[in-house]
Amino acid sequence: MKSIVIIPAYNEEKSIAKVIGDVPIDVVSEVIVVNNNSNDNTETVALNAGAKVLFEKQKGYGAACLKGIEYLKENIPDIVVFLDGDYSDYPEEIIDLIKPIKYDDYDFVLGSRVMGEREKGALPLQSRIGSMIAGKLISLFWKVKYTDLGPFRAIKYNKLLELKMQDTWFGWTVEMQIRAAKKNYKVLEIPVRYRKRIGKSKVTGTLKGTVMASLIIMKTIFSELFKKNAT
Repeated sequence: MKSIVIIPAYNEEKSIAKVIGDVPIDVVSEVIVVNNNSNDNTETVALNAGAKVLFEKQKGYGAACLKGIEYLKENIPDIVVFLDGDYSDYPEEIIDLIKPIKYDDYDFVLGSRVMGEREKGALPLQSRIGSMIAGKLISLFWKVKYTDLGPFRAIKYNKLLELKMQDTWFGWTVEMQIRAAKKNYKVLEIPVRYRKRIGKSKVTGTLKGTVMASLIIMKTIFSELFKKNAT
């Protein structure tokens, strides 16, 4: 099964080469970095590290992911892996994420930072609380249990297309999880390691970013709840 990695990146020149370098090339056929209107050397560093680089002018995590998905129409994979560009995840664990899809026919595998080992201070309290609240609401409304909204995840390409992803900002991860629950996908959470990111977080690094992300996540949850039909 062919696997392709999508890495949204905004000003990650100090970390992106490390991320690309740790991707296991024996199980990944291509690494796509979506330069999300960076004003540093992210694009050049990613190209030199061997990645395919796309450019997305519209800022937003979801916008960058959607750009990567659009590109996949030219090089269709079996499995799509999403991974952050800040080196907080361990790219070598991609092997663990795709294994349940390849051998046990899971549709969607989420890497849980909550279940895994974490470097001290790597996952701020506000992130853990936000994931817990979102997980409780998803369990209440759609009867699927999630411990985390972590960005490190793998999904079958055809199942990803069925979700008709739309969110262009911080609601991307929770939108995917909710829509997978609505579709009754075969979902699995596995523990993944997590370390302090290189550079400052665009979300939890500031009070404004934390509040904005929290509001968008809550809006996404309740927007999905009140839609008449599942996607």
